[in-house]
Amino acid sequence: MTTPPLPVQTFMQEANEVLEALESRLLELEGDPTNLEIVDAVFRSLHTLKGSGEMFGFTALARFTHSFENAYDAVRSGRTQVSQTLIDVSLKSRDHIQRLIDIGTDEAENARLAEAPEGLALLKEIDGYLGGSGGGAAAPEAADAEPKAETSGPVRYRATFTPDRDALRTGMRPDLLVEELADLGSAEIRCFGDKIPSLEEIDPAGCYLHWEVMLETDTSKSAIEDIFLFADEDALALEALDDAPEEAKPEEAPAAKAEAAGTPGPTPAAKPAEADKSGGGERPATSARRSDSVRVQSHRLDALMDQLGELVIAQARLNRIAQELQDPGLVGTAEEIERLITGLRDATLSIRMLPIGTVFGKFRRVVRDLSSELGKDVSLVTEGEDTELDKNVIDSLSEPLVHIIRNSVDHGVEPLDERRAAGKDDAATVRMAALQSGGEVLVTVSDDGGGLKTEKIRARAIERGLIAPDNDLSDKQINQLIFAPGFSTAESLSSVSGRGVGMDAVRTVITDLGGSVEVESTTGKGTDITLRLPLTLAIIEGLLVRVSSAPYVLPLASVEECVELKADQTRRESGRSILTIRDELVPFLDLKQLFGFEHDGEAGQRIVIVRAEGRRVGLVVDDIIGQHQTVIKSLSPYHRDIDGLAGGTILGDGAVALILDPVALVKSAGGASAEAA
Repeated sequence: MTTPPLPVQTFMQEANEVLEALESRLLELEGDPTNLEIVDAVFRSLHTLKGSGEMFGFTALARFTHSFENAYDAVRSGRTQVSQTLIDVSLKSRDHIQRLIDIGTDEAENARLAEAPEGLALLKEIDGYLGGSGGGAAAPEAADAEPKAETSGPVRYRATFTPDRDALRTGMRPDLLVEELADLGSAEIRCFGDKIPSLEEIDPAGCYLHWEVMLETDTSKSAIEDIFLFADEDALALEALDDAPEEAKPEEAPAAKAEAAGTPGPTPAAKPAEADKSGGGERPATSARRSDSVRVQSHRLDALMDQLGELVIAQARLNRIAQELQDPGLVGTAEEIERLITGLRDATLSIRMLPIGTVFGKFRRVVRDLSSELGKDVSLVTEGEDTELDKNVIDSLSEPLVHIIRNSVDHGVEPLDERRAAGKDDAATVRMAALQSGGEVLVTVSDDGGGLKTEKIRARAIERGLIAPDNDLSDKQINQLIFAPGFSTAESLSSVSGRGVGMDAVRTVITDLGGSVEVESTTGKGTDITLRLPLTLAIIEGLLVRVSSAPYVLPLASVEECVELKADQTRRESGRSILTIRDELVPFLDLKQLFGFEHDGEAGQRIVIVRAEGRRVGLVVDDIIGQHQTVIKSLSPYHRDIDGLAGGTILGDGAVALILDPVALVKSAGGASAEAA
């Protein structure tokens, strides 16, 4: 499949964003079916897709969306009302539009999908709804609805269309817009080429033509202007040659109603900024078209991040040289460069940060569909949508969150009879919340169901040989077994669960991101699953330590404290090394022993206390060098599968330091060492 031109790629990206917003609005409308503001927003989204789709050659999309749009035009005019049937068919139609966008502008595929049974079936449902079936009965309050703009007969217009010189470069098809205008009634079209320059001066990609259309139509003026919604503001001049009737304006309704009732209404405020769209007067709205954002391809951001990483490494080398030479001028310059690079790093990282709400919004549909499939009444509540994460982390979150949501709705939320027996509301709630905590973001998915069935999990784990029958594990440790590969407590296989791959995939993805997963469950109250995620995957703050003669880096976000290793505070218990810190027992690992270094009897060892999967674990090191701005470098294919290593970095002296993964270190040491007494 050939790569579409850049303007078409841009349209497809923006259309996908419109579809995401459309889905969110449809779900909002389902909960508030009389909200006309949401109805208008849905209609505008559909109109945008139709108009821009036609412009960029997505003919099947434009034709299908036109029929879809008619249903919401009927709701706006009060001829029908929103019902569950309309929401259902709207969501299915939204998915069909997604498919129409994905196939691009290929004519054969457009023709095939335009006649596909699923599309024709949806059009039939929409037509049936508009015809009064399928729950689309006319609203009883239709008589009181705002009057729809109508005309007493055909009106003649002169439309002068002068596209911008760069219109073709942005993907506009002026000929298609003129054809759509002519389809509104009886039209006489004239095309002028008087602005075409000489052959030596002509720009092959420039647009030099302009059109004049004499149109007789009973369509309103605003509907004509909507055709040119994506053209430059000054491209269309529209003049009514007959006396066109005034269109009803929603903001005039209160005054009109007050006058009809014989009471004085509010005096309409003057609108000096509003100018006639025929071309006269100033148009201050032009400034509103200036975008405050720029769309940048993600690979360019990745390249920028790579260059910044090299700059950070070079700056560390400069600092080291300045310290060795003790030249005041060089030291001052190095400090200034460090300050500038730190600012550049923060600015670059902020460019890559996206609000996690871009992921959260997708799951309202997931919960709705699961609720319908499982026969449960479940709603999704989200919090902390503005919390920001690195784009690469955001891109990897969808899959694990889908598995967690499915697990919560299927296993967590009880059947209706059990909820009623427990004195709970019929409607269950799944809550997704995000919170930044230091250098991490915590994403928690909670349900108000019956909690994890710990005894059932234990029995299934024994049955599968994951634990021994006499293994004495706490409830928290048993609950962690839901992340074991292939583990499932489902009695039968269904389309939602039973294969035992979902939660295993969650832990795999989150661990690969340098994060961890924690589970808290209370019988009869519900379950909380928390993902601890790094803010970014490119540059992190690390703690530089020494084990024997080798430097290592621990992610600072996972470090809680550093303490001296004293012999009188340590002991062995059940094969584990235990350290007493402020009356708390903390298991620890000797990294020198774990990495195979010889013990040379070096005194003054220290322990770095880190948090691994919700537990405090100590890591014994020979020395703590200090905080270090760490540029993460991927390991070679020969080393990337070594347990306990998250990557590497280059120090100021050119030496390579390995970045340690505390969670993987604990697991590679056997897991049991990480369990607190």
